[in-house]
Amino acid sequence: MSATPYPAPVPPSGASAGTPAAAPEPPPLVVRTTRLDPLPGDLTALVDLLPDARPLTWVRRGDGIVGWGEALRLDTYGPGRFADAEAAWRATLARAVVRDEVGLPGSGPVAFGTFAFDDGGTGEAFDGSSPQGSLVVPRVVVGRRGDVAWMTTIAVDGALEPPGDAGLAATERTPVHDPGRVTLTDGAVGARDWPAVVAEGVARIQAGELEKVVLARDVVATAERPVDPRWLLRRLAARYESCWTFSVAGMIGATPELLVRSEKGLVTSRVLAGTIRREPGMSDDDALLHAAHLARSSKDLEEHEFAVASVARSLAPFCSSMNVPDAPFVLHLPNVMHLASDVTAVLDPATRASSLSLAAALHPSAAVCGTPTVAARDLIREIEGMDRSRYAGPVGWVGADGDGEWGIALRSAEIADDPRHLRLFAGCGIVAASDPEAELAESEAKLVPMRWALGV
Repeated sequence: MSATPYPAPVPPSGASAGTPAAAPEPPPLVVRTTRLDPLPGDLTALVDLLPDARPLTWVRRGDGIVGWGEALRLDTYGPGRFADAEAAWRATLARAVVRDEVGLPGSGPVAFGTFAFDDGGTGEAFDGSSPQGSLVVPRVVVGRRGDVAWMTTIAVDGALEPPGDAGLAATERTPVHDPGRVTLTDGAVGARDWPAVVAEGVARIQAGELEKVVLARDVVATAERPVDPRWLLRRLAARYESCWTFSVAGMIGATPELLVRSEKGLVTSRVLAGTIRREPGMSDDDALLHAAHLARSSKDLEEHEFAVASVARSLAPFCSSMNVPDAPFVLHLPNVMHLASDVTAVLDPATRASSLSLAAALHPSAAVCGTPTVAARDLIREIEGMDRSRYAGPVGWVGADGDGEWGIALRSAEIADDPRHLRLFAGCGIVAASDPEAELAESEAKLVPMRWALGV
């Protein structure tokens, strides 16, 4: 793990994945949270406050947190990436001086995080050249929860930004620009070839090797001008209000799937599996008919059952009680409809589990990997043909008390070092009854949010 401005250590030659060189002790942080009252301007769109092109964002229906600047960055590697991030965050908090005058989820010290789907372990070359997990502590955070808004300033040198409205007024915002003309090309596996990958997955399932596998594909977007993430965030937050719009360390998107929320002992996970496309211009009556078809689809119900059971099984060791819905509901989004279930549980205080450790236990769920997990992950590595990077990995935030929210990085894109290039991702759950061409159509529907945000 590493903490910027310190250089990130790389595992020594011959070291196993997840055993990086010893990291320097994180510097002490000085943190202050103050209430913004009255609300400055229009805080219904927190993303409008972001001043630069490296935004940190977690918002839904106007609530959430956004951040900018970088007080500290903790990078982790390999199979130990979650545990190392947890340890680094706790070590950082142990040296922090905190004054929190708000006391709501997201106030006080927070770290935004994103983690790779795979761990770079068995079956993959791992040279430690790039981190597979990152916690980023911003210099400024602005949050909103209902009618309460706040601002947090974080410094490593004791020189805090001006608190409250004065701090926002002093923030210089660079203009947001559109990406210009955007073209799309095939990613690692072309659209013409991807159904054959799905067919191979179906064949393995029918042969009894596993019950479900989630296969994904990518599309490369090339823009005329460098892509400003704030342009995408504004569009995504406005159109996909029921999703969690996020931006962390180059991953950006609007995910409908909440991996886990932990708040004052209550744990929630929104599970999505089973999808039907909502065609452009579809009437409400037609949408209801499609939703009814989805709710009766044996193929989609089977896929959903695997995903819900996966989440319940992973949460059970950390919880004293749990409620698993008997049947899913249909979640309506502008481009698709999903079978959805909200699993809720009461955290067992004896486990002392943080939201980050819960996310680590849940990942990868059947909704993004398959069942059984190890067999599905091995098949993904064998036949998918692309590096998922942080697509379908946990993304979200953790606070000083361990509470936080973690989604799954779906309906997302990864911005390259050259910001004119992005990789857009989409994946589909494959079971024995899956039709490869239908799965291709579903993947196209799941690319719509990022395509729409880019204007293509």
